[in-house]
Amino acid sequence: MQTERLRLTPIGPHLADELYRLHLDSGIARWYGGWTRADAEARAAEIGRSWQRDGVGKWLAHHRESGELIGRGGLSYQDVDGVRRLEIGWAVREAHWGSGYATEIGLAGLARARELGAAVVVAFTEVHNVRSRAVMERLGFAYCHDFPHRGEPFALYAISLDT
Repeated sequence: MQTERLRLTPIGPHLADELYRLHLDSGIARWYGGWTRADAEARAAEIGRSWQRDGVGKWLAHHRESGELIGRGGLSYQDVDGVRRLEIGWAVREAHWGSGYATEIGLAGLARARELGAAVVVAFTEVHNVRSRAVMERLGFAYCHDFPHRGEPFALYAISLDT
């Protein structure tokens, strides 16, 4: 899949090294913790299975012209408040924060959700992650409530695609 500036490639085991390199970025590690190569290999394999099983998963995002690794994002199914929900997320290398790449990845994910006929998509982040919350609002998501995730307070947002 391509956007105006990005080439989005479904993550699978063959992209574990790039996923690992992405998570070495200080801006991404700040939110996701330090990953080992084994963590990246396990996560890449898990995402690859998600693509096969669910038809959705996360992409690696590269700049279309330069090929530079920008970030990752896309869709996945997550248990939120005891319900299996279609979730969208993104992570962009710190050098590219404020350049609109997270919004671009989010728009691509919402387009894919519409293709799948999804009625609602959720997004969530740590309550203090104001940058990610701003992206959610730019994409048209509305704040629902805070909820515990991985032992931390997260803010849940949702968007209806029925329009």
